Amino acid sequence: MPGMIKITLIRSMNGKPEKHRKVLRGMGLTKMNRTVELEDTPSIRGMINKVTHMVKVEV
Repeated sequence: MPGMIKITLIRSMNGKPEKHRKVLRGMGLTKMNRTVELEDTPSIRGMINKVTHMVKVEV
C-alpha cells in the first residue's frame, strides 16, 4: 500500500491558468497555506508535477 504525502499550497491561484486551478482543486487545495494528506500514487505525483511551483510537498 502506498504511503501518505502532505501537500501545502504556498502560492496563490490568482492569475494562473485554469488547468492549474483544476489540478489544485482536484487535490483539495482551495486556500493559501491549506495542507492536505493524500496517498502517494502515480496519479497524485503527476498532479504535483503540473503545479510544483505552487505547492510544497512533504513525504
